[in-house]
Amino acid sequence: MRRGRAVAAATAVLAVVAGSLALTRLGSGEETGGARNTGLPPATAPVERGDLRDSAQADGTLGYDKERKVNAGAAGTITWTPRTGSTVERNERLYEIDGRPVRLMYGAGPMYRTLKPGDKGRDVEQLERNLAELGYTGFTPDEEYTELTSAAVMRWQKSHDAKRTGKVGPQDITFAPGKVRIKSVGAGVGEQAQPGAPVLETTGSERIVTFRLDVAESRLAKAGTKVTVDLPDGTTASGKVSSVGRTAKPGDDPQDDSPKVTLTVSFDEPDEVDGFDQSPVTVNLTGETRRDVLTVPVNALLALPGGGFGLQVVQGGTVREVKVELGMFAEGRVEVSGGGLREGAKVGVPKI
Repeated sequence: MRRGRAVAAATAVLAVVAGSLALTRLGSGEETGGARNTGLPPATAPVERGDLRDSAQADGTLGYDKERKVNAGAAGTITWTPRTGSTVERNERLYEIDGRPVRLMYGAGPMYRTLKPGDKGRDVEQLERNLAELGYTGFTPDEEYTELTSAAVMRWQKSHDAKRTGKVGPQDITFAPGKVRIKSVGAGVGEQAQPGAPVLETTGSERIVTFRLDVAESRLAKAGTKVTVDLPDGTTASGKVSSVGRTAKPGDDPQDDSPKVTLTVSFDEPDEVDGFDQSPVTVNLTGETRRDVLTVPVNALLALPGGGFGLQVVQGGTVREVKVELGMFAEGRVEVSGGGLREGAKVGVPKI
């Protein structure tokens, strides 16, 4: 995770300590709010009024959604496979075994048995809905495989010059949620296939970005959060967080074992996103926005002896210490209130 302008609470505390040590503390016996005429801080910064945005950047990977493996539905010799990177749609060939095409149909469930008249189940309904979409009708799409379904299957088989059996099984079709992109070919032409052995690795056709975020920062990226993505070609695309992982795992960096969750970004205009598979990108997140607030640099904060935080206000060659209430930390600044602060006032900071 790469922080952009955002400052996490832990970082802010460290900055507070550093600022407290760097600034010249003036006589501890004087009360907060009193004028101080001896010694000035090494540098000053203005109190600013404006919007403060909690933002961050994360390294992500541009890829495709819905990765899955396609396993062989029958034993035999692989006689054809698609080209890596190509897209296969409904009713098109995924691969061939012994010259017999296995075609893609759309559905969430697997094709695990040979369907025939009398069979019932969700897989039957998936098949029937595909047949209807392809124009092979004459039945009511439901969970019952009837003689009318069998007749439609035979018409479908005839259109592909296949044997007209009225039955269909894993040796004929494979289900996937939608059209697929061929990520890799696991078994080449001429190799032997066995039922259940991987033949292809596919993805969905939609471009997505995956990235990991510290659990402590996950509030910045809930499902639906708008983001921008810096792409490999130098352009920027808009999108939103489409999913947030529920399981936190340590990151890959051995020096950073903080728990992280995996998030996915979908693009507003996916057809406009080009680039290689598994390309590095940068995800820009914007969380909460505090509008029209007073802010100071984080390193202007002082840890007060009695507890809480304060600032050194410099005016007319004198210094007074005021106690303030803290709000959001972001963009290297912190929201402050109280102490009679106003826009443009000068506060002490360490000299850079």
